[in-house]
Amino acid sequence: MRDSKRLISLFRSLSETRQQALLEYAEFLAEKEGADIAAAPPSEPLSIPRPEKENVVKAIQRLMQTYPMLERNQIFHEASAQMTRHLIHGVPAIEAIDELERIFAGQYQKHLDALNAPSLPT
Repeated sequence: MRDSKRLISLFRSLSETRQQALLEYAEFLAEKEGADIAAAPPSEPLSIPRPEKENVVKAIQRLMQTYPMLERNQIFHEASAQMTRHLIHGVPAIEAIDELERIFAGQYQKHLDALNAPSLPT
């Protein structure tokens, strides 16, 4: 209860822009918390086009849907770093999203490399 009051107090002390950014980050964390995939993910990335106007949270959501075969915990740290760069350091959303695109594509390539790696004889 005490943390909730503190969070509300901090939220109210922020500018409207920062309040929106905090809400976006909270949505991102909530999605991460509740992320469970019941069915086996596809082996190829899904074709989900990038909208013209997209915020960083929506981009992460889109990329998670585009690459459902990737382990979310492996990407979470890098995605969080991009979110921090955007929210705290003022990096424009488009730059953070471009970097997220590279991160997800790179993780997908690592995923493919791991699948294609020769297995050791037993």
